[in-house]
Amino acid sequence: MPDDPNNARVYTARPTFRLNGTENERLASLIVAMDVTEQTGGLSSLELRLTNIASLQDGSAETAFDAGGDLALGAELIVGAGDTEAPVEIFRGTITALEAVFDEGNAPELVVLAEDALQKARLARRSKVYEDTTLADVVRTVAGFHGWTPQVTGLDQHIGTQVQINESDLAFLRRLLVRADADLQIVGTELHASARADVRRGELELEVGAQLRRVRVIADLAHQVTQATVKGWDVANGSALDADGQDNALGPGAGQKGGEILQGSFGERKHHTGHLAAFDQSEVTALANSVRNGRARRFVRAIGTTEGNPALRVGTQVKLTGLPQWFANTYYVVKARHLFDLKEGYRTEFEGECAWLGRQS
Repeated sequence: MPDDPNNARVYTARPTFRLNGTENERLASLIVAMDVTEQTGGLSSLELRLTNIASLQDGSAETAFDAGGDLALGAELIVGAGDTEAPVEIFRGTITALEAVFDEGNAPELVVLAEDALQKARLARRSKVYEDTTLADVVRTVAGFHGWTPQVTGLDQHIGTQVQINESDLAFLRRLLVRADADLQIVGTELHASARADVRRGELELEVGAQLRRVRVIADLAHQVTQATVKGWDVANGSALDADGQDNALGPGAGQKGGEILQGSFGERKHHTGHLAAFDQSEVTALANSVRNGRARRFVRAIGTTEGNPALRVGTQVKLTGLPQWFANTYYVVKARHLFDLKEGYRTEFEGECAWLGRQS
């Protein structure tokens, strides 16, 4: 349904499918339910439930999907959502599992499980030393291993020598990126990596009672801090290192920060991270900032369900309206689920974060 309720029109929101590059109407006609999930850290997944019996023109029936057909382990599946006349791609990946379900009184079903291209990095375990490198160069190197085109914003800070020991490429990238408060996603055959502050995948406005069917919002001081520190050791100079993290990458929104409210209501709450090694001042500072920003951004969290919207993705900035002033703000989407079934149709569930509690205007 369009964002403007005054310009509403009826359209078909049934998902579309391309199997190995070819549109597949049988998949679209036999769908029972669909769940496309994406989150920070990458690796989107698909669960697709299909009726596995198809009627033929002569009145007989056959097994819809079976051995020897195009639907098979390793096949490429592309899912489109939104108006079927102009579907928007929300998932592109490879089928990794097939499950048959037989239940007395119901038609047999086939469950198709798939993951996006980051599956290659999840499966590839490697031992490698990256000497005197930057985070951007590591991302580009891993992208080259898998034939992806790297799209890197910033991340040119020097990270010294990094060692990957029998670790998957995906786990290795996630481990390094989170230390720099950065995220990665796969888009088609492109590997995107950038600091959270630089991610802007689109902007939406959702209103309670209109597009936004339900929402739950919580402002929680439990994990907020007024100070985040990290210590390390400079091996080259033989001296101690320390940093006091700054909340300098808080994302969208406006109002009062959780740390400020915590300070005024409960006093100081310091947090020290001691389990992460750091070997120079820039690395210690980046770690401290990542810890401080990560906690601050999770101060206000929204979990909502809206009419199906293929533009609602991880990294989208969503302005929520129709809420009390505390919570009417702009949120950064950290998880999105595109759901479809024959009862409720197409809908999108999302989780968003905001570092700010709104004030009276």
